[in-house]
Amino acid sequence: MRALRERLTNRIFKPRRDGSEPIALTPKRIYILPSRVGLLYASLILVMLVASINYNLALGYVLMFQMFGLGFASMVQTAGNLWGLTLTSGDAPPVFAGETAYFPFFVQNTKKRPRPALRMQARDNPVQLLDVDAHARASINLPVHTIQRGYMHLPRITFSTPYPLGIFLAWCYPAPSHRCLVYPAPEAWPLPETVGEADDGATAGEAGEEDFAGLRERLAAEPLRHVAWKAAARDDGTRPLLVKHFEGGASASLWLDWSHTACFPAGSHTEQRLSILTGWVLKLDQAGCRYGLLLPGKRLPPGCGDKHRERCLEALALHERV
Repeated sequence: MRALRERLTNRIFKPRRDGSEPIALTPKRIYILPSRVGLLYASLILVMLVASINYNLALGYVLMFQMFGLGFASMVQTAGNLWGLTLTSGDAPPVFAGETAYFPFFVQNTKKRPRPALRMQARDNPVQLLDVDAHARASINLPVHTIQRGYMHLPRITFSTPYPLGIFLAWCYPAPSHRCLVYPAPEAWPLPETVGEADDGATAGEAGEEDFAGLRERLAAEPLRHVAWKAAARDDGTRPLLVKHFEGGASASLWLDWSHTACFPAGSHTEQRLSILTGWVLKLDQAGCRYGLLLPGKRLPPGCGDKHRERCLEALALHERV
């Protein structure tokens, strides 16, 4: 039934992409129909008409025509609550698969009357409520649940209002061309001892003393020659081994290699490997290590920092994606 409803909607209303420019809500874009309350309201008017004709009730005619006029005025007000608004939006910040992406939207009202009871929804996601004052601009973050990695385009949006009486529902389908980069969902998997060490001609000891940033816990993938043995000798043996951490300068680097089959669970598929690599990237970045990434047809040299982490996560998200 959901697929049938989508096909009928696309055939009747013919939603289209609006690009990235501001979207002006003109009368040609706005649709309006009676709501469930409106159908009940119309049925009541019809019953009053039949009763007034049968019993020749003058006051019944008066009340019926008053209700009819009220309904007609409500229809005009409901459509006018959307008419003249301008929508602008932007790309959502990157998220991990399974999380909720938030697309920023801005609603501009250039008229001298406020626009209350506005609703915005992206397909089956939660409805967001919005009020815009006269000559004002309001913002809203539209939530969209993510399922798989890669670029997720903004799904069809329904922008509607039942104002003022709820007996009519006016809506439109703005469709800005924005998207969100979805990273693979990180999977916790221990770093193996066989993760390769990058041969970049530098070791941790080559950095100057001015770059020394302290000691941190040793990761399983780091070679033993980087251990701070003097600090380990003073320990009672109950704490994990420590390595020297440097900020700036040259330092030892690790490779996260897709081709190291022994590093992954037996029978792991592509999505699981990407999730494990994502978890390793986050773990090494949190530890302040230099690391590189090797994927089929893609090689990212060792580095560290926020920009390097984002480049690695983007490569994992777009692996084998068009």
